[in-house]
Amino acid sequence: MITAERVREALKEVEDPELNMGILDLGLVYDVACEGPHGQEVTVTMTLTSPMCPVGPMFKQAVQSKVESIDGVKSANVEITFNPPWDPKTMASDDVKLALGIW
Repeated sequence: MITAERVREALKEVEDPELNMGILDLGLVYDVACEGPHGQEVTVTMTLTSPMCPVGPMFKQAVQSKVESIDGVKSANVEITFNPPWDPKTMASDDVKLALGIW
């Protein structure tokens, strides 16, 4: 059975290529949905640090590849949204805020 927690655990290994920080710690992943009889159809809803992120397509592919690498996943879809816009002050972990000097 594929669960959102299992997907999030795998996504801990994915880093933002510009900031070199984990996408979960940055607060870039908004939702993980696992559908189908055993949760094999996974949709990750996430954002980027900027709508003009130059590595957006590559970043999206990296997330999709990571989800597809989870044993049992049949399909992985990554949806990029900018609603709400990413705000590190409210979405990032305390460690990321400290590293970015947001205190």
